[in-house]
Amino acid sequence: MVEATIQYEGGLHCSATHGPSGNVISTDAPVDNNGRGEAFSPTDLVATALATCTATIIGIVADRKELDVKGMSITVRKEMAADLPRRISRLEMDVTMPLAADHPERAALEAAGNGCPVKHSIHPDIEVVVSWNWRG
Repeated sequence: MVEATIQYEGGLHCSATHGPSGNVISTDAPVDNNGRGEAFSPTDLVATALATCTATIIGIVADRKELDVKGMSITVRKEMAADLPRRISRLEMDVTMPLAADHPERAALEAAGNGCPVKHSIHPDIEVVVSWNWRG
């Protein structure tokens, strides 16, 4: 089990310390929810977690297969629901791979990315759309 410690700093800002490493990230409420938007919002971190998890799992599989995916990039967009309760309604990811579209490991890499633990942890009411761009 991994532990993180959260400190509320006031002004809708928090700092979160990762127990094992001591790394710290900051959050702020978004402008559309009484904040200043000076850092990732908590829901931004959900979207970011999805994208970084996808990249990490692809990286693990690529390493096993001795493939170089350095330069892979992912853009993630988060859409909030218009009605209450306030929540994420949709996450869109554009995954750009530095390999050719006809690469023999394409299916394995896409399956790895689509199988990341964060994606499996997202509530089924949240629509997750992934676009794959192969450029090699």
